[in-house]
Amino acid sequence: MTTQNLTSNVLDFDMDAEIDKVSERIRQSLRSDLHRRGLVIAMSGGIDSSVCAALSVKALGPKKVFGLLLPEQDSSSNSLKRGKLLAEHLGIEYLVHDIAPALEAIGCYKWRDEAIKTTFPEYSDGWKNKIIISGGTKGQINHFNLVVQSPDGETSEKRLNLKEYLQIVAATNYKQRIRKTVEYFHADRLNYAVVGTPNRLEYDQGFFVKNGDGSADVKPIAHLYKSQVYALSRHLGLPDDICNAIPTTDTYSLPQGQDEFYFALPYNKMDVALWALNHNMPVSELANFLECNEEQAQWIYDDIKAKRKATYYMHAKPVLIEPVSEINI
Repeated sequence: MTTQNLTSNVLDFDMDAEIDKVSERIRQSLRSDLHRRGLVIAMSGGIDSSVCAALSVKALGPKKVFGLLLPEQDSSSNSLKRGKLLAEHLGIEYLVHDIAPALEAIGCYKWRDEAIKTTFPEYSDGWKNKIIISGGTKGQINHFNLVVQSPDGETSEKRLNLKEYLQIVAATNYKQRIRKTVEYFHADRLNYAVVGTPNRLEYDQGFFVKNGDGSADVKPIAHLYKSQVYALSRHLGLPDDICNAIPTTDTYSLPQGQDEFYFALPYNKMDVALWALNHNMPVSELANFLECNEEQAQWIYDDIKAKRKATYYMHAKPVLIEPVSEINI
């Protein structure tokens, strides 16, 4: 596709038609594919799960949607507050289930802290942490830095070795996997299907945990860019606190934006960059939109492609030694 002026307007769409399409597909999938009576959705208070919950209610009505609020010790209090606000706004039944005891028992915090102390031996109770990404927007191989904050507010940052990075991520991935276990318990209990909440940017770039938040029966917004999800939130009349929520991972104890941890740019620019690459836009068009030089814009394209390659495993189905012809999926 060619155009002389790449703008955020390329993401404009007919929201009423989109709501109708998603609603019909949800109903059809429950009826013909999944054979389930309703939907279970974990609501973080963020924009993606909120819009998925609203679309679920549009499709089935509030009595066939069950919400879960699944905080743990590093969750922001705003997440729980917005999750309750959403459930009450939509009029759905919901349950608050603190997963911190399960995570403590399974070793999530212990394994994480052990790896952190390898980099910062002084790290102890009362300290906070997060991981941030670096490199890709400068044409380099992505690497990760660990940021810690002492109880008196002093912040330090060091580059993470691969072993410690993998252990911290593996430990924090417990959070998404335990949440998904709770979701499927209630789905089995109610004979419901589980909703997955990744938007197109997250789905494309592998920003989810395999068999964690990446596991679901239906993913209503995986084809929609995050900017479009924000537009839908307002069109659906969701509360302002939700419509204005800043994208975060809500996984680490220090506030962490998604663009800090994973994406090369803030979501509104990242969306357009992904759209531009998907539509074979010249790098000069992206450079003009981002107000950077062509070399920097090319780094963004290259970073998108690199993440697709690196996260192929996240989308991959189990490998069978030979096909089982009787099971056709």
